[in-house]
Amino acid sequence: MTYEFEGKTEKEAIELAANELGLQRDQFDVEILETQKTSLFKKGYVKICVHTADDEPRSRGSKFESSAASGGTIADPVPQGVFEEKLVDFIKNVIEKMGYEVKAGIVFREEKKLGIKLDSEHSSILIGRKGKNLDALQLLANIYAGRLGHEEIRVILDTENYRIRREESLVRLAYTTADKVHQTHQSILLEPMNPFERRLIHTTLNDIPDIDTKSEGEGLYKQVRISYKGFAR
Repeated sequence: MTYEFEGKTEKEAIELAANELGLQRDQFDVEILETQKTSLFKKGYVKICVHTADDEPRSRGSKFESSAASGGTIADPVPQGVFEEKLVDFIKNVIEKMGYEVKAGIVFREEKKLGIKLDSEHSSILIGRKGKNLDALQLLANIYAGRLGHEEIRVILDTENYRIRREESLVRLAYTTADKVHQTHQSILLEPMNPFERRLIHTTLNDIPDIDTKSEGEGLYKQVRISYKGFAR
């Protein structure tokens, strides 16, 4: 479900939404609809759209919350070594040049993976629609890591636990869509997704009888078609 709220600042609008809906901040997604800076004749405001789920998903720990249990190390947020220091500084500089203050710290270290959490009052802008801004920042971070001589390291950026909330939303979408396809025998083409999100859809529905998934399109953001096996698409 979606709701709209307005406040003098983004933070105020989000707090208003959380209070009125009775939800924690990590239980809904925020999309900036409109902003108006304060001027001599106009009062500043921020209008947001809040996306919530009808049914709460099963509680699961994100990679950022359960890294130690899976063999990783929940880290001291302070970067260790020249590589981590340069990488974190690079990410902060990019975001600050966008005009937003941010704090960044290491949250887990695994073999060939490094998790970095961003803390900002403008987290919804850093996330962007469907996480595209966060994906772009993560891509830049990985390119820079490669330039520092660590092509083997996959850098994962997150803020406000967006990654796990998005993952849970996609799993619900996959099951709901598969159910519709099974009932109607008509294929459904999902919204464009990045490679990780598409892989999640494929994996979620891989073991469901009579359901087939296939990626379509060109470029980074392709679409997944969910079809009923044995019938014309």
